[in-house]
Amino acid sequence: MVSETEIKQENERFAAFKYRDFRLLWFGQLISIIGTQMQIVALNWHIYILTNSAVALGIIGLTRFLPIVVFSLIGGSVADVFNRKKVMLVMQISLAFFAFVLAITSFANIVNPIIIYSITALSAIAISFDTPSRQAFIPSLVDKKHLTSAMSLNVIMFQISTIVGPVLAGLLIAKYNVVPVYLINSLSFIAVILSIVLIRTRGSIKDNQSILSLGSIKEGLSFVKSKTIIWSTMVLDFFSTFFSSVSALFPIFAKDILHVGPQGLGFMYAAPSIGAVIAGFVIAHMGTLSKQGRILLISIAFFAVGTIVFGLSKSFILSLLALLVVGAGDSVSTIIRHTVRQLATPNYIRGRMTSINMIFFMGGPQLGEFQSGIMAAFIGAPFAVAIGGVGTIIVVGIMALTIPILRRYNNHTTTL
Repeated sequence: MVSETEIKQENERFAAFKYRDFRLLWFGQLISIIGTQMQIVALNWHIYILTNSAVALGIIGLTRFLPIVVFSLIGGSVADVFNRKKVMLVMQISLAFFAFVLAITSFANIVNPIIIYSITALSAIAISFDTPSRQAFIPSLVDKKHLTSAMSLNVIMFQISTIVGPVLAGLLIAKYNVVPVYLINSLSFIAVILSIVLIRTRGSIKDNQSILSLGSIKEGLSFVKSKTIIWSTMVLDFFSTFFSSVSALFPIFAKDILHVGPQGLGFMYAAPSIGAVIAGFVIAHMGTLSKQGRILLISIAFFAVGTIVFGLSKSFILSLLALLVVGAGDSVSTIIRHTVRQLATPNYIRGRMTSINMIFFMGGPQLGEFQSGIMAAFIGAPFAVAIGGVGTIIVVGIMALTIPILRRYNNHTTTL
């Protein structure tokens, strides 16, 4: 028999869903991100088929990284000055258009690596403006006490998308080609665009005194610098993913090492997300976590070990199991990091904090994909991946030893 306490705990785990606007945005994003994840698989496979080059795969990461570095700080200031809903709407429409261009050029057989890199860079610019507005907007959709629930549900939503999207992409590419994938992604943005339109919560900031200027950007940088728990989690995020971001090399493993083709590639992209969803539900079941700093460091260490095992594996099943561990470790660390930052940041500056964080949490993986592509070209993909995992373990050790507040952090007792 289920007790009243258990029912109450279950309701608290999904408490953010009781807010209409959060539900709308969550389900709209779910559909849209499924399409986006399908396109990521298609782009990487497309580039490798066109070039047969590990370096060419790495360049995709570079074309995502550079626009984020250049535009994300501006995007954060825009999020703290202009209506966040309107910014999100414009950027989502732009992303839908870019995906449609990929579909048309691929269908007409005029696509080439330059076009793919250009569309990837333009999409990264749009994301540099969309992400700060969206992440800063979410806390206004739920009560503060339910923010952890919202963060957990967002991680689960993202991971579900990265399970379904890659598997669908692999099946479609194997049966047809990349064109249907690009087209489906373009159409998937309709869901999130409609959800943004239907949200009742205003996207403007109450009593906002910020203006779009160099000074507002400096204010955001100064705020992050003053909060050790914020900048330390950003640095940890950047370097751990810089060394262990190897998904760009998946086409090499699928085609040349594990010999599983585009269908196997889809499952490889999905496996980390399956591990992440499992970990997300475990955290939700546990409720409030204690000793979050220690759990954060341990989860990233597991992420690194899974990366090493994947790099050295010659078995498809073992590779998938290793990727499950990678995803689980990443999910736990992501939930903790995002919750810490949101709780430590006032609403008026949240967009700028998020934009600075973008350079770390998105820049690390994208630049990491570039370096892994370069390393794979010289020493081979397996050793490039394994060495990256070792690098992440070293980073975790250094951060744990040199930043006491990070390993001791507990949101019940730590003053932010």
